[in-house]
Amino acid sequence: MDEIIFVVEEAPEGGYSARALGAPIFTEADDLELLQNEIRDAVLCHFDDEAERPHIVRLHYVRDELLAV
Repeated sequence: MDEIIFVVEEAPEGGYSARALGAPIFTEADDLELLQNEIRDAVLCHFDDEAERPHIVRLHYVRDELLAV
């Protein structure tokens, strides 16, 4: 696996959550800088074997936005 993609969203209770697509990895943090560190740690823990570990972690930020009509 060359790359893993995480969907990053604001959590309803505050902070941010991130879940990987195609791998059972989920993490959360109070701010985006901490979230990036948590994602790195989660990827390193999930992929023990360095040969299987992705070289690129892509973050896809999703933001809900409401429009009044």
